[in-house]
Amino acid sequence: MPVLLPYPFAGPFDYRVPPGLEPKPGDVVLVPLNRREEVGVVWDAPADDSVPEHKLKSVVGVLDTPPMGEALRRFVDWIAAYTLSFPGEVMAMALRVVSPGAVRPVVRYRRAADPVPLMRMTPARQRVVDVLDRQEPRLLADLAREAGVSPAVLRGMTEAGLLVAEVAAAGSPFAWPDPEFEGPALSEQQVAVGAALREAVARRTFSVTLLDGVTGSGKTEVYLEAVAACLRAGRQALVMLPEIALSSQWIERFQRRFGVAPAVWHSDLPSRVRKVTWQAVAEGLAPVVVGARSALFLPFPDLGLVVVDEEHEAAFKQQDGVVYNARDMAVVRARFCSAPAVLVSATPSLESVVNVEAGRYAHLRLASRHGGASMPAVTLVDLRENPPDRGRFLAPALIEAVRQTLAQGEQAMLFLNRRGYAPLTLCRHCGHRMQCPNCTAWLVEHRTRGQLLCHHCGHTIPIPPECPACGAADSLTPVGPGIERITEEAAVVFPEARRLIMASDTISGPHAAAAAAHAIEDRTVDLIIGTQLVAKGWHFPHLTFVGVVDADLGLAGGELRAAERTVQLLHQVAGRAGRAEAAGRVMLQTFIPDHPVMQALLQGDLDAFMASEAESRRDGEWPPYGRLAALIVSADSAIMADTVARDLGWAAPRGDGIVVLGPAPAPMSLLRGRHRRRLLLKVRRDVAVQPILRAWLGAVKVPRGGRVDVDVDPISFL
Repeated sequence: MPVLLPYPFAGPFDYRVPPGLEPKPGDVVLVPLNRREEVGVVWDAPADDSVPEHKLKSVVGVLDTPPMGEALRRFVDWIAAYTLSFPGEVMAMALRVVSPGAVRPVVRYRRAADPVPLMRMTPARQRVVDVLDRQEPRLLADLAREAGVSPAVLRGMTEAGLLVAEVAAAGSPFAWPDPEFEGPALSEQQVAVGAALREAVARRTFSVTLLDGVTGSGKTEVYLEAVAACLRAGRQALVMLPEIALSSQWIERFQRRFGVAPAVWHSDLPSRVRKVTWQAVAEGLAPVVVGARSALFLPFPDLGLVVVDEEHEAAFKQQDGVVYNARDMAVVRARFCSAPAVLVSATPSLESVVNVEAGRYAHLRLASRHGGASMPAVTLVDLRENPPDRGRFLAPALIEAVRQTLAQGEQAMLFLNRRGYAPLTLCRHCGHRMQCPNCTAWLVEHRTRGQLLCHHCGHTIPIPPECPACGAADSLTPVGPGIERITEEAAVVFPEARRLIMASDTISGPHAAAAAAHAIEDRTVDLIIGTQLVAKGWHFPHLTFVGVVDADLGLAGGELRAAERTVQLLHQVAGRAGRAEAAGRVMLQTFIPDHPVMQALLQGDLDAFMASEAESRRDGEWPPYGRLAALIVSADSAIMADTVARDLGWAAPRGDGIVVLGPAPAPMSLLRGRHRRRLLLKVRRDVAVQPILRAWLGAVKVPRGGRVDVDVDPISFL
């Protein structure tokens, strides 16, 4: 019997089935591997008849956990084949929370009906009884904390007969959302689009729809109509968000629509919560899940809808381990489940736009903001003609616009997509630049922590009092602005404004994000200073002005999608302004006001920009009009990396419609202490890259200490 194990093996291992066991494909089993026992899944691959049965090890047992369904097993095999990953590594993402020790039952404590009369009542025991007088039964941890005793005291009282431990009755950990719950009033436009999505759900067949709507048009409320249709049909729904910090406001919207909260899935959840949620999903007791990209691998028995919100976001691409784009894999998951997929964005990716034009995706559009609100007016500040004061980064025009906004009792935002205080620290005396020893990257100053930090590997050092190269004291100076430096400048320029920083350094998860959002909504904040975290899906009704400190930042580096990503990011952050009765204003500081990105934002014509971007890529057969796959060579030494890259270059495939670029040092040529080289395979859209890659990789032997990672459909070239 074949069993797939969560390790980088080429395929399943065969095991003998002992008498009395009848495992079926999908069953989660415990099997021996070397000298230990491992959890695996009975797979669909044929058994290897070349191995005599008496040489096979026996299955230890079948775990009492829901089996992995056929649709999910097919999904695992498909991703492994598409990304050239080991199937066990892909399967591990679906089996991550399963262990031989199943989820422990919930145990609560209450007082015994007939307590031991002669038991001595110590002060600690009396505090336990006093807590239970107020409410019982109680969880062990809650009871121990409130009574100020150790768990050992509670166990001793139980053994003595003073307390009784009860196993809670099994039940659904998640309330069932009410699709008929009275939600917000929808406009005629929203009602029409919502009806189309409900129809797609009712067909119970695979389809893909791009829901394209301007910022503030109410896309979330519309696709929640599709979720309601899924609930009426008794099926499960999955909504994927690019940043789990966004889930706080999203959950509040969900509760307003359905009366209860959904199940949540992301890597920051406690282990027990993840196990309970996984079990509930597998048993069909979690009707709606909102989560990060890993939620794709949850064991839904009847998935009836997949929604990818902010589908254009690069955060949906997983770069470590199994490299995949969760947006694209969500479409595949929906296909295996015979369910509709809905891709949602105010700035759709060019890939999705081209799929609409080719007829592969349906297209629904919300062309205007909800409630009659207008789009914000955009102006450009040419920094060549209107520079900031010396040593500052906010131009006079931007400062005056913020002052006017604050004087009117409205909220303003300053946006800079760069964490920390300054991206570079150098010595004024000798010019030495503070660089990470493990990466091809400058150390970023984080002044609030008193540290220099590498954002790639996490290497950290205290800010040194003298230059490590020449020894000059107090000679290190920050170069360029980060979000902390803009906050420092804002404190000087707008001293009365109540400020809030929204960046991944300060907003550590959904709870912190919820607290920040409530502070903004309650108007206890005047000026928001944020990175890209503020650009995604927030609704701040009193925010009327957005100032972008460096609109040119994303255009540096010459990456294929630099212009597309920049226009998406800036349009999204601009869309935070002017959601209610007050009109919004946006001001972009730039050194290149004539750039197509700046002109598209100024004129509000993203369609024309995307058409121009599409034309330039079509001419060169770049994605989405061609296919790319990257080979990233990494090794402990530069010599080994060069050798492996050279061998791959010599063995590179050739043929009509096939181009290989490289080998060349990666832009990030040293990352986490490993030397990196890159090769790029470029083919016509009608050419499958996987067979070419398999043959190519099979022709080169990689020595111990070297590694070749494959990135099919890369979106970053670092």
